[in-house]
Amino acid sequence: MSGELPAFAFATAGAIRFGRGEALRAVPDMAALGSRILLVTGATVQRAAWLVSALQSAGCVVTLCPTASEPDVDMIAAGVELARAKGAEAVVALGGGAAIDAGKAIAALVPASRSLIDHLEVVGQGLPLDHAPLPFVAIPTTAGTGAEVTRNAVIAVPEVQRKVSLRDARMLPRMAVVDPSLSDGCPRHVTLASGLDAITQVIEPYICTRANPMTDALCRAAIPAGLEALPRLMVGEDAAARDAMAWTSLCGGLALANAGLGVVHGLAGPLGGLSDAAHGAICGALLPHGLAANAAYADAGTAARLEDIRRWIGQALGCRSDAAFVSLAEWSRDQGAPGLDALGIDAEMRAAAAKAAASSSSMKANPVSLNEEELMRIMDAAR
Repeated sequence: MSGELPAFAFATAGAIRFGRGEALRAVPDMAALGSRILLVTGATVQRAAWLVSALQSAGCVVTLCPTASEPDVDMIAAGVELARAKGAEAVVALGGGAAIDAGKAIAALVPASRSLIDHLEVVGQGLPLDHAPLPFVAIPTTAGTGAEVTRNAVIAVPEVQRKVSLRDARMLPRMAVVDPSLSDGCPRHVTLASGLDAITQVIEPYICTRANPMTDALCRAAIPAGLEALPRLMVGEDAAARDAMAWTSLCGGLALANAGLGVVHGLAGPLGGLSDAAHGAICGALLPHGLAANAAYADAGTAARLEDIRRWIGQALGCRSDAAFVSLAEWSRDQGAPGLDALGIDAEMRAAAAKAAASSSSMKANPVSLNEEELMRIMDAAR
């Protein structure tokens, strides 16, 4: 980069621990946050048995809080009530992005005096928290969302069919523990959807209007790493590729939290609220077509960055760079990634998402302005 560097700020979790075996080695630090811990997990609580045992051996009283689905207002309210009833002093979340977002929101709201809806963006008042959250530790078991290093939690509000954020700078986890071994053996379809989400979350911050030197450094390393690792995992289990995808996901969380996203997430948020489709699968379907739409209207600076992305896709998939976006769409489908139709997203939902995207926080950083007709074309191409 030449010329004067722009001013920027960068915030993240209080501590990041990365590496195989780090989750178990971090237990003493978790126990130091409080003796009464609410442990938020995915639906299969047995997968957390090792962590329950380790925390109990460290002197903690552990209350389990399983999440059977992506978090919504009722789930968060129930979790807050449970945490308060048990006198939780800290919250630990072990699982995918849904469990981490649920834990993050519960930790934020246990000390709060207002209801969740008062603090939600778009559908609520978006008020800042009136008390600091409980100490929170995030331990991802999938490589996709990067939620372990973000300052927001995405919550579904079924009454208005939207997914919106609870956001506060103090919601950054006290500690993020990224142990790639926890994703070993993850089902192939989950690996694909979460991996495409992770790749989207390093690509969009790289081309967005709020990119900065720190996020650029992360994304330039992570985009090719993720694009090369995911095809290897589609062939078979590969520890080194798992490590690379965990790193890509972490970089995505760091980058989006400090730069922004774009049209793919601008549409994925409303589409996720209107349907039961998984967030990562939606992002995977939209990514190549969102990139193509941005390329059609890009200025010189954005075009240069999109050329980087074309080159990295070409290197990973063995295709010509000028055919990279089409090749990525075809490769994803060949690997089993569903289109929007297969995800149950119909024309009415697409039209509603095109309207709702204008109020999405993700869309604000997209490098070009896209109208509803152009957004509809992206979604039609992703069917």
